[in-house]
Amino acid sequence: MKLDGVPSRTIWLERDGWSVGILNQTLLPHKIDRVTLRTVEDAAHAIKSMQVRGAPLIGVTAAYGVALAMRADASDAALDHAVKFLAVQRPTAVNLRWALEDMRATLAPLAVNARVAAAYARAGAIAEDDVEMCRHIGLNGLALIKDLAEKKDGRPVNILTHCNAGWLACVDWGTATSPIYQAHDAGIPVHVWVDETRPRNQGAALTAFELLQHGVPHSLIADNAGGHFMQRDDVDLVIVGTDRVTAGGDVANKIGTYLKALAAHDNAVPFYVALPYSTIDWSIEKGADIPIEERGADEVLNVQGRLSNGDIASVAISPEGTPARNPAFDVTPARLVTGLITERGVCAASRQGLLSLYPEKKSAAA
Repeated sequence: MKLDGVPSRTIWLERDGWSVGILNQTLLPHKIDRVTLRTVEDAAHAIKSMQVRGAPLIGVTAAYGVALAMRADASDAALDHAVKFLAVQRPTAVNLRWALEDMRATLAPLAVNARVAAAYARAGAIAEDDVEMCRHIGLNGLALIKDLAEKKDGRPVNILTHCNAGWLACVDWGTATSPIYQAHDAGIPVHVWVDETRPRNQGAALTAFELLQHGVPHSLIADNAGGHFMQRDDVDLVIVGTDRVTAGGDVANKIGTYLKALAAHDNAVPFYVALPYSTIDWSIEKGADIPIEERGADEVLNVQGRLSNGDIASVAISPEGTPARNPAFDVTPARLVTGLITERGVCAASRQGLLSLYPEKKSAAA
């Protein structure tokens, strides 16, 4: 996708061929800051501090983190330490665990002197696979938008999304935004309602930023306004991303997604979830079993923005000493999900639906 008019990705190998470049998303949209990761500790910090975020990108960053660890020490002990160390940085997104186990399975059988090259090759392949999966998610979701567009007589298809499941959450294209970008690029008129997504404001800071960069019409709205626009028939479709989908079709996504699903259900608005196969957790049946990350209270008690003098600052928005809770995700039950948009197609949010696209997982989901 485009950044200042230039096709860009969220993560890349630097010119030295081994260090890893990322966009520091904690300063967006006010400052484009590129950071270089040189150690596994750098990668862990990038994941934990949310310099990189979004389930697919977290997984890719972790894979490169293992490669950085192998460059420093390719022993069995170092491999085991790197996988365990990176795995605890963010507990909810299943892509993190998936990518780390993939890297372990690739590297563990190899001789120590072969692991560095193999680690970089596999991390690069995971990144490229993510791009291609997101492109196919977009193609499958595009059909849904086309169907709606045919009924609107040239009027824009209004799509509501939540948080950031765009190219900034992946390597390129995004999940929930990939159908939107592909519809826009195909000349289909679309308009996106962008939830601000408190408390970290990833909708306001990131989704609005990337849609603006790509020229997609959109409007930023307060989180609580989504139901209002649904009642007024101003929302044709909801597409969100996810950090983990259970084998039974329950969906964990950024806090507030559940409320959007309830509003969509009450107003008969189709509610779709876009995801790659690496986000499906075949070991869990129910959403209640998904670990929900609890982040620091300061994210709720403060908000970051740009001051009139151009400085980026965090300001308090509540009385000093106010207690706060900050669950980062909630679970939307499968019954509220119209369908899952994956790289293989669109299916029902159910065990049967998922297995219709991934029949090879029948034993894992048993």
